Amino acid sequence: MPSSTRPDPRGVALCLASAAGFGAMAIFAKEAYAGGASIPTLLAVRFTLAAIVLWALVLPRRSLLRTPAGRAPSLLPGLALGVLYAVEATAWFFALSRIDAALAELLLYAYPALVVVGAALLGRERITRGRVRALALSTAGIVLVLAAGEMSTVDLLGVAAAVASACLYAAYTLVADTVVAGRDPLLVSAQVVTGAAICFLAYGLSTGSIDLALSAEAWVAALSLTVLSTVVPILAFLKGIQMVGVSTATIISTAEPVITVGLAMVVLGERLAPVQLVGGALVLGALAMLARGKGVASVPMAHEPAPLAPAPAPAREAREGLAVGS
Repeated sequence: MPSSTRPDPRGVALCLASAAGFGAMAIFAKEAYAGGASIPTLLAVRFTLAAIVLWALVLPRRSLLRTPAGRAPSLLPGLALGVLYAVEATAWFFALSRIDAALAELLLYAYPALVVVGAALLGRERITRGRVRALALSTAGIVLVLAAGEMSTVDLLGVAAAVASACLYAAYTLVADTVVAGRDPLLVSAQVVTGAAICFLAYGLSTGSIDLALSAEAWVAALSLTVLSTVVPILAFLKGIQMVGVSTATIISTAEPVITVGLAMVVLGERLAPVQLVGGALVLGALAMLARGKGVASVPMAHEPAPLAPAPAPAREAREGLAVGS
């Protein structure tokens, strides 16, 4: 971790840029849907193009393509994680097609508490009083977000999909914590995104559900989703974490759902009830508590596709000090 007590402003800026990119993802998805893009088409385009860009960054780095023993690194762990990530992304983007972006994002942020509970049940981390308080705070926030809405007008299937996405992402994080321990984050990110791309291409081509005859608006949204809300934020966070350390980077990244809610209100005209805003603040407060707690750097931001860690250490700590540039 950087020795200076004051975070490097450049690193802070990179982490904020990463949070902004991931926070804008829901907005770009909504715009793509409005332009006629289907979920299979949007996700196939997103992950295929992102995989191409990430591999273009990996391949020139010959050191990433050989293990210390001189052998080619196994692709299977990353590709398998990509399958799980594809299922989670499907649930998330399905939720976005049925409920407001702000509500979907706030529901997704139940996942850090789920990671803490899962890690404790698996014997990887100890449940502390601070974590129990954060879990209670997060749960109360989710209840307020849901209870304050008019449930007769809220699409329950969309809510269920958002909750399922949170559960799937928590499972993905816990699996990644051990399966890809100690591997280079840029290489594994490329593998995970490739695995997801293969899933969506296979599904889309086999069902004929991929339609590239999109409107100009849909293509702009899809390309923005790929570049600004996938590739750039991944790389910005990897570089930012080198400059400010994992704990600071994680805390800064809690700006992501705030950015999503703000953009949803400004760009999409969505509105949350005051009580729902309070509930969202409780969720963010719980996440900040977790981020400051011992070992809670294991909770990555919700849309980053490759959390890494030397098990059973925190899943993002392995990134600190790795020479991964943009």
